[in-house]
Parts: sequence; structure tokens; C-alpha cells
Amino acid sequence: MAAGMASRYGSMKQIQQFGPGGETIMDYSIYDAIKAGFQKVVFIIRKDFAEDFKAIFEPKLKGRIETNYVYQEMNKYLEGYSIPAERKKPWGTSHAILCAKEAVSEPFAVINADDFYGADSFIKAVGFLQNECKPDVYAIIGYQLANTLSEHGTVSRGVCEVDAKGNLIGIKERLKISRQNGVMIDQEAENINVQLAEDVKASMNFWCFHPSVFDFIEKGFQQFLKENIDNPKAEYLIPFTADQWIKSGKGVIKVIPTLSKWFGVTYKEDAPVVQRSLNELVQQKEYPDNLWL
Repeated sequence: MAAGMASRYGSMKQIQQFGPGGETIMDYSIYDAIKAGFQKVVFIIRKDFAEDFKAIFEPKLKGRIETNYVYQEMNKYLEGYSIPAERKKPWGTSHAILCAKEAVSEPFAVINADDFYGADSFIKAVGFLQNECKPDVYAIIGYQLANTLSEHGTVSRGVCEVDAKGNLIGIKERLKISRQNGVMIDQEAENINVQLAEDVKASMNFWCFHPSVFDFIEKGFQQFLKENIDNPKAEYLIPFTADQWIKSGKGVIKVIPTLSKWFGVTYKEDAPVVQRSLNELVQQKEYPDNLWL
């Protein structure tokens, strides 16, 4: 998913170069996906920067993996609704997936373009998609919360609530997580800190779905529009869709643990951290100096 407006970042972070060979964060995800066994990548982008986007990725990926492009446009799947004049931002990540409906007919993974997920996550995803994914069994890659913290302050994370069978019950948004005196805590309110377990799993928007999810998302989007068409800031997001799917009794979402370290860019201040992290991985020989040579 690369159609976000990057309003907090201030520029098109999806195509910003971070790696020593001029790689974007997406390059590393695609590289890891190919090595893990993925055979197709579908880019969900905005039409207004499609030409620049293709010019960056087509030369790198030609002959390596099948590519396709779909556009998250606000007039898609509105079914009679009109776009309010106040609406400026896309409809959200679930709508982004829906825009790929015509391009995807096999079990698939969903990731953010501006997040680094690590090789192990793609290996785990391929194993699930090939062997376990069904119309009533989806999955989310669960990161150790400790592997997603920032050295620059508190972070907001979706913390997975998991049952005894390892299935997702829900995702609780915790808005001020940090490590203090060796302990992970969430500041729920002033002077109210909640200690978080070391093995708690965080959602970083790495999902594995069966194509049956498209019909569910499309129906859910119609209900979202009915309730939120006049709210210019409302978004139809994947965690909400997942929660509705679980509560509907249609199936389960497995939480697949990974020890991969996540990092990403939300603000400009994150860029040097991402560059340093990628350089360290290259120095450790986990990635070549230039991914596509």
C-alpha cells in the first residue's frame, strides 16, 4: 500500500531513497518477498504519481517478479455516494485493499510501503499463505512490541489481544508506549501507567488474506459510507475490518509471531534512524550493498 498522502512526513516517503544503493524501504520488502517465494507484487498507488513510481520500480523488477498497479481513487466503490467537498484524504487502508480486487485472485499479503518488516516475516507469510490460508482462516504477523519501540520517545501501536489458541481477539490501540527503567509501559493518562508484558505482540499492518476478504470489505465499506460519508477525517481501516470479520463469526485470524525488528518512517526525524538501521543490516551482510545488481 503506497497511496497515503504522507501529510505528517511532508513529502513522498514511499519513494525516498534510504539504502546505501539508493533503495527505498519498499525495495527491501520486495527483495525479501522474492527470496521468500512471492511471485507477484501489486502496488496500490495514487494515479497522480504513477508515472514517477513506475519509472523507479520497473527497471529494478523487470524479470524478477510479476508487477501490477492499481489506483486508490476516492470515487471507487462508492455505489451511489458522492465525494464530499471537504474530503481530501483517501478512504483508508481497507478501501486500499478493495481497490486491488480485480488484480488479486490468490491468497495474498498486505504491507505498508513505508515500513521495514524483515526477512523472517515474509518467510512466515509465505508458509501460511501456501499451507494454511483458507476462506475462513486469515493471519496477521505479530511483532514483539519491544522490537518496534523508538529511541526518540513514545510510540503508538496496535497491541494484539490473543486467545489460548493463538488467534486474534482484537487490537487495542495504545498511544504512548515506551520503555522506562527496563519496563515497557503505556501512559494511558496522566500519572496512570500500564505495564506491558515482554512477549506482547504488536500489529504493524502485515496481514495475510484469502481473496474471499474482498466481498466482506466491499460490504463493510458500504456500511462505513452510510455512517461516515459526512466525516472528512473518518477512515475505513484494516484493524476495524478484521475486528468486524472476527465478530461476524466467519472465521479466525491467526497471530503468527516473528522476531524481525520493525522500523519505519512517520516523521522527517525518523529518516536518519532508518538509514542507519539499513546500513547496519548491510554491514552485517544480511543484505547486499545494492539489492538489484
